[in-house]
Amino acid sequence: MATLGERLEQCYSGAVYDVLRGRGITNTVLPKDLRPLDPKTKLAGPVFTVSGSPKHGMDGHETLLRWTEFLSAAPKGHVVISTGQDEDLALMGELSAETLQYRGVKGYVTDGGCRDCDFIVNIGFPVMSRFYTPRDIVGAWTPDSFEVELDFCSVKIAPGDYLIADIDGAVVIPGSIAGEVITEVEEVMQTENLVRKAILDGVSPRDAYLEYGKF
Repeated sequence: MATLGERLEQCYSGAVYDVLRGRGITNTVLPKDLRPLDPKTKLAGPVFTVSGSPKHGMDGHETLLRWTEFLSAAPKGHVVISTGQDEDLALMGELSAETLQYRGVKGYVTDGGCRDCDFIVNIGFPVMSRFYTPRDIVGAWTPDSFEVELDFCSVKIAPGDYLIADIDGAVVIPGSIAGEVITEVEEVMQTENLVRKAILDGVSPRDAYLEYGKF
């Protein structure tokens, strides 16, 4: 039987947002400047949260030691979501991406930057970031805590939540209703297919909408 994450991978962000909006939940879309390195990327799964902060002047060895502790802690089958409180540094790079990929992590989302982007695209590890820069974290930034609630640019993300991200953007699903939402999204997509078929069979868009209640 497919897991929730596997089922979510078959969905798309717009349909997920529509279902959440129908439930009165709208503050779930991550910032529009958060973009995938590869526009063809689709990323979905339960989240593993990381909160970090700048520590300029810190010993380089210590920053890398704490960074590798994060790489060791990130669990298989999860999407890592990291908030960095920083607009200058790359919070993901090629060796880290390859390490996470090898360990079975689904992908990485950060409100900070990314570097070594060409390499990361070539290995096929999904990363979403807000900017690119060669500046890394050495002597400047560390993760502080794992599996805590994040404020990701005013969107609350908690351990147990799910995320779906594609070329349109990223949407967070509250963990307490993830199963219900994913089931409803699957039903919406089936209805959309019926609308599509009706229109291609010659039914007017208006009549197709009235019959299926979806467009």
